[in-house]
Amino acid sequence: MENSTNYQVLLYYNYVHIEDPEAYAMEHLQFCKDLELKGRILVAQEGINGTVSGTIEQTEKYMEAMHDDPRFSDMAFKIDAHDGHAFKKMHVRPRKELVTLRLEDDINPLQTTGKHLSPKEFYEAMQDEETVVIDARNDYEYDLGHFRGAIRPDIETFRDLPDWIRENKDQINGKRVLTYCTGGIRCEKFSGWLLEEGFEDVGQLHGGIVTYGKDPEVQGDLWDGQCYVFDERISVPINQKEHVIVGVDYFDGEPCERYVNCADPDCNKQILCSEENEHKYLRGCTHECRTSPRNMYVKEHDLSAEEVAHRLALLGEHNKQEA
Repeated sequence: MENSTNYQVLLYYNYVHIEDPEAYAMEHLQFCKDLELKGRILVAQEGINGTVSGTIEQTEKYMEAMHDDPRFSDMAFKIDAHDGHAFKKMHVRPRKELVTLRLEDDINPLQTTGKHLSPKEFYEAMQDEETVVIDARNDYEYDLGHFRGAIRPDIETFRDLPDWIRENKDQINGKRVLTYCTGGIRCEKFSGWLLEEGFEDVGQLHGGIVTYGKDPEVQGDLWDGQCYVFDERISVPINQKEHVIVGVDYFDGEPCERYVNCADPDCNKQILCSEENEHKYLRGCTHECRTSPRNMYVKEHDLSAEEVAHRLALLGEHNKQEA
């Protein structure tokens, strides 16, 4: 049985040359399995990016082994206590890029990147009227939580960010630009790209949001909501001083911080949704998703066609579900 006080989650990345990512990924997967870790790690020629969970003993052994490798000797680990594994399986996959920007001329953060700002420096810079703060994450991450006053780019994936910046340069030109992301890895490239685009004063939050939340001086101040994370926890708290809910329920607009995936696997959209509305709307984000013959909520709860029709009638929707 898992000891609720004996697990932790590691979040880390390092931009460093890896000669053969495929061979390293295979070798590293076996190493992680031998330690009985679970998680998701990406390996590319430009470096490594991962999140793993395990007991304190297992994760300490992992960090020690990684630091013994000259390539990762100075790699920083963000550590969170947890009540068990944050993943179901262990995956280590080779990739062309650690974060997907797909630029014609790729950015090497070891050569070009924005100024690294400590949590205190970032906190102070955010309050300057001549500064704009750009969230470098996806829209659903922003919707759960973000820095107060930060710009929300209207993007669904990170690779859409450069185009959005080019289309909205007017609100950024002439300003000092700050950017942030969960652990810092996306900002390493994005801030470098901003410099290449001609923005002269670009800063990034060193260590990302999770580091900001643990800093004893700022204590997560000026962060509203929760921070989205890519494991079974879904979200983690950041602001130690006050908790302001910024998420709103997809269906009724009420304050909400509970994410679910649309029950139609062909959609799978992430939506903020209360437990009550999940049942009311069959966890479908649209009528088509609610009436899809593949709706997983209907299957999970073994609902009859009559029960589905009844719930749809209560919503004022006609039942178009296929028999």
